[in-house]
Amino acid sequence: MRIAVTGATGLLGNNVTRLALGRGIEVVAISRNSTSAKSLEDLNLQKLDADITDFDSLDRIDGKLDAVIHSAAHIHIGWSQRQQGIQTNKNGTANAIRLARKHQARLIHVSTVNTLAIGAADRIVDEQTPGDGQVPCTYVVSKRSAEQEVRQAIQQGIDAVIVYPGFMLGPWDWKPSSGRMIMDLRKGAPPLAPSGGCSICDPRDVADAILQAIAKAPGGSRYILAGENWTYFQLWREITKQFGARAPWTFLRRPGQIAAGSIGDLLGKLTGKEPLVNSAAIAMSSQYHWYSSQLAIDQLDYRIRPVDESIADAIDWMRQQKMFV
Repeated sequence: MRIAVTGATGLLGNNVTRLALGRGIEVVAISRNSTSAKSLEDLNLQKLDADITDFDSLDRIDGKLDAVIHSAAHIHIGWSQRQQGIQTNKNGTANAIRLARKHQARLIHVSTVNTLAIGAADRIVDEQTPGDGQVPCTYVVSKRSAEQEVRQAIQQGIDAVIVYPGFMLGPWDWKPSSGRMIMDLRKGAPPLAPSGGCSICDPRDVADAILQAIAKAPGGSRYILAGENWTYFQLWREITKQFGARAPWTFLRRPGQIAAGSIGDLLGKLTGKEPLVNSAAIAMSSQYHWYSSQLAIDQLDYRIRPVDESIADAIDWMRQQKMFV
């Protein structure tokens, strides 16, 4: 089998790439800087430097592909960078569809649980749950538009599967992306944690389900690949516990959420650069992004490993990479 992986230097793309190689699958790793990326060093694969928004740069793969794993994305939880988000996520997905169609390959489109309905403290969401409630920030809007490209392509006959990862923590997070939370908490947490929750999964398990989906998933199917549903307060306490660092005292309540979001938005306007703490990020972290992965468990043999194991492995890997300076 031969697959192409877009975003091969990112957290999920790199895990997919490494797992596929370990199973004897031939990989074409696609990224803007694949030939020079440390994350792809010493791997026996074909590297393609390409811009996902430029199909001509993608359309340089010799030989047949059996599947295209589209994990490249622009991630920004805020109100700014809307044009870049649409360009990368929507238009880039359209190009991934073109690539899959040209090779008559199966497309595995990596969406996000952030495009689905919102859960609650007493309600877990699955693939069929109606409703919305998501904060219409750049990431949500652009990823929904990307998914719409795939849904339209499915209606037109392309062989595609959509997967929705939860909040991923684990090794091979070179940037880091979600692992930034671990780095930020290693010396202790702020007194107040976000009031919402997330569905925590391991990128190694998500990568395995993606590879399983190539052969097992019916065309047009959709799978949540999430994990254990924890509050951020619980998550922060577990991370700080593993470092032996100061844990949060409680969670941020509504007045504090409004104040923190407003200050972040004001700083963004004054400096011209939106900070990570802004009203969109505060609003999203106050919601319960809690999901059920039962369909993937039943059909893709999806595994959900314990959160403490994923955190421990992520910390060990970061230490090996000397990321804690």
